Amino acid sequence: MTTAPPRLSRRTVAGYSLGSVGTGGFATLPGLVLAYYLTDTLAVPALAASVLVFAPKALDVVINPMIGARSDADAARSGTRRRLLLLGALTLPVFFALTFAVPSGLGAAAAGLWVGAAFIAAAVVFALFQVPYIALPAELTEDYLERSRLMSWRVALLGVAILLFGAGGPALREIGGGGRTGYLVMGIVAGVILGLGMLAAWSIAPRGQARAAESSAAHGFSDTFAAVRASAPFRVLLLTFALQALATGTMLGAAQYVATYLLDSEGAVSVLFAALVGPAVAVMPLWMRLVRDWGKQRTFLLASALFLGATIALLGLFAGAGPWIYPVVALAGIGYAGMQMLPMSMLPDVITDHEQQTGGSVRAGAFSGVWTAAETAAMALGPAVVLVILAATGFTSSSGDDVVTQSDTALAGITVAFTVVPAALVAVSMVVLRRYRLAAEDRNRSS
Repeated sequence: MTTAPPRLSRRTVAGYSLGSVGTGGFATLPGLVLAYYLTDTLAVPALAASVLVFAPKALDVVINPMIGARSDADAARSGTRRRLLLLGALTLPVFFALTFAVPSGLGAAAAGLWVGAAFIAAAVVFALFQVPYIALPAELTEDYLERSRLMSWRVALLGVAILLFGAGGPALREIGGGGRTGYLVMGIVAGVILGLGMLAAWSIAPRGQARAAESSAAHGFSDTFAAVRASAPFRVLLLTFALQALATGTMLGAAQYVATYLLDSEGAVSVLFAALVGPAVAVMPLWMRLVRDWGKQRTFLLASALFLGATIALLGLFAGAGPWIYPVVALAGIGYAGMQMLPMSMLPDVITDHEQQTGGSVRAGAFSGVWTAAETAAMALGPAVVLVILAATGFTSSSGDDVVTQSDTALAGITVAFTVVPAALVAVSMVVLRRYRLAAEDRNRSS
């Protein structure tokens, strides 16, 4: 008779989930305010601002796999990933605050260089935390269902963090008096909150013992990609997740244009954003119940199908916009919550499978480094896809507060970016996901 594996303690689940305050906040707030800070407070030209905002994301694609290899080496030598987690948690608040602490005497060029250097440093130290953080679930529990429970709480808090930073960041700026001073207040307060969330995750990280069999194992950059190439389940899951990250990145990138030009309200973007992200907290029990009954792969397919169905329904924007769009986006948000939780709970299953097949080699950091690099690249590419579509359909840019009347072709381009492209990407991702094969799925299906 087999005994059930122990459940994760509430402290462990809470601590790990609170790490999402750091990851969600850092992903949300700079994307929301940094470009506007550069162009409308520091007078940095728009083209230069776009380079400064994108550069750290491009850097992530290179450094995250390297950090993953370094994290694996730490785990093999000492049995823990706590060193990098702590370093990231302690230094991110400093560099995040410095990003919004440009001295008043600097001109536009020098101010841009200040922001670029500080934000790149912030991105690097954030990666020091994020990569081992994503690797932790594989080491916190070996239980198939407990990993889903852990991720359901993590994604729920991630949704809360995104909503709070999305609304609270600009509010802190205004409380601080606006302008440079307001941004500095926002940077300091938000940075401290980010750091506290990250420290909560560090506090529950396993301390562990070094694995003797790993003392001479290689953990270099090339070894990272060798591990990825050796795991077919990881490649399938990674491609599925990257396609869906590109789909949601494109949808979010087009949301402001939908609000301004189809709904005739710039402020409607906040409602669209909340409708997509908000359901995460409420629907996690639903996805957990389905994981127990169906397994992760089948439940992931259902979540993807729900998102796909909602984006197809949004094709009604070709006929005309209206309040009906909000409940449809909320339906997409229910699917989106599952599309976030399920692959993140499947990743540690894949890691464990690979480590068992390779004699217990430590490779969680390698997989999480490549995973976060692919996610960053896909999310960064989403807005670029939107801009290409708008350029191809004759969208007219403008300056100032006046809203330009767009041609019917340009309005159709906005709809294509918001609906057709995400729907096509998710449809392809579902075809890829059907190729996912893992022993843990088979065991759960037969139990």
